[in-house]
Amino acid sequence: MLKPLGDRVIVKVEEQEEETVGGIVLANNAKEKPQTGKIVAVGEGAVTEDGKRIPLTVKDGQVVMFDKYAGSQVKYDGDDYLVLHEKDLMAVVD
Repeated sequence: MLKPLGDRVIVKVEEQEEETVGGIVLANNAKEKPQTGKIVAVGEGAVTEDGKRIPLTVKDGQVVMFDKYAGSQVKYDGDDYLVLHEKDLMAVVD
């Protein structure tokens, strides 16, 4: 599995619905980028200038909301993931 560095997290993005309420099928390029996903790995935290580590406030398994165009998409073992800084996360979904 991938191990993020510093204050980064790896998120498995939730898939969007293929059809709208009216039953119209959307092409992949017409869909908006998903904004929620499940955290699958977290880094050890950011390091301050004096060498102290600041742990992340999120953990594996939490479902989070993130900025629409944040992060970098990566493909690993056939699955798509998003690598984000913790500051790009907006909320934890309960």
